[in-house]
Amino acid sequence: MKKMLFGALLSTAIALPALADLQPGATAPDFNALASFNGKTQQFSLADALKKGPVVVYFYPGAYTNGCNLQAHTFAVNYDKFAAAGATVVGVSLDNIERLNEFSADPEFCAGRFSIVSDADGKIAKAYDLEVAVREGAKDSKGRAIDHGFAERSTFIVTPDRKVVMTIANVAPVANVEQALQAVQGLARK
Repeated sequence: MKKMLFGALLSTAIALPALADLQPGATAPDFNALASFNGKTQQFSLADALKKGPVVVYFYPGAYTNGCNLQAHTFAVNYDKFAAAGATVVGVSLDNIERLNEFSADPEFCAGRFSIVSDADGKIAKAYDLEVAVREGAKDSKGRAIDHGFAERSTFIVTPDRKVVMTIANVAPVANVEQALQAVQGLARK
């Protein structure tokens, strides 16, 4: 009974709408943090990425969780389309860097196609006005305990002037990626 109740509460928490995401027109908070690219630790700077063009900053609850696995895989499969539109993709979660090194290189998920940032203390997520929740007893898709909080799934399209031009929330992982791709392709056509 407790497991059923916990499952129902967890499903409800995941389905709740994002209430405070940064909205279009807001200035995107800059960040510089440890990230993983293809299994290797590096620094990621939003300011440096914006020098190359728009950046898709996508927050996801956690590596090796079902929706996040699908979202990372969909970004990886479509990465060349994002690059053709001049956009950089970066994922952000509260996972530690060791876990992200594994996830970023995994050919089933990020496949070494884009950087994923470790926001272990949740400061980046909070700067983007995202809710961070702790889910006691949560396990990943490999059956391992998850020992970090979860940021809500939200994506921000940020232009080189650091303006948020689109916020994507409350949609399924694949639709999230599709909407982000449409947005950067629209920017490229302008």
